[in-house]
Amino acid sequence: MNIVICPGIHDLVLTESFVSSLQRVVTQTKFINSVNILVYPENNFLALSSLNILDFLHKNLGNKLESPVVFISFSAGVVGAIAAACSWQLLGGQVQAFIAIDGWGVPLWGNFPIHRMSHDYFTHWSSKILGSGENNFYAAPAVEHLSMWRSPETVEGWWVDSQIEESPSTQRLTAAEFLQMLLVQYKEN
Repeated sequence: MNIVICPGIHDLVLTESFVSSLQRVVTQTKFINSVNILVYPENNFLALSSLNILDFLHKNLGNKLESPVVFISFSAGVVGAIAAACSWQLLGGQVQAFIAIDGWGVPLWGNFPIHRMSHDYFTHWSSKILGSGENNFYAAPAVEHLSMWRSPETVEGWWVDSQIEESPSTQRLTAAEFLQMLLVQYKEN
């Protein structure tokens, strides 16, 4: 499994912190040797460029279109990442899942599973009209926007199944635990 990290427009230190947290999550799942984490190196306006992200994928994965890819994107990076994921799939690539962390205001549609993670309930609720995906997460209590990326292991909240949105989830967990749950699910598929 390849995990493609698409950061937003922010300090690179935040992405380094997120990747460290993600590596701990991957280690805990015991499939570390079968996971390749690729970090798109832009933290400026090129984070919005699906063409640059697609070029990054081609340079790092070459012709390995059959190799499963999970996109994890943050904030403004969600814009370029969702278009790149759709393009990668159109080119024959296997997009196993797309995880948008605080991609508020970004429409999310694709022919692959989509998950949203939000820093508060309002962002979670108001993003539903733009494609809510399935198995989502929102922080409760609400946290500052960059906290979701900087330290997902400290952000507590609720897992929400969009199929049964009317009844609240009883599963409280951290954002890192939610990511772990998703990665295990897609690694087993």
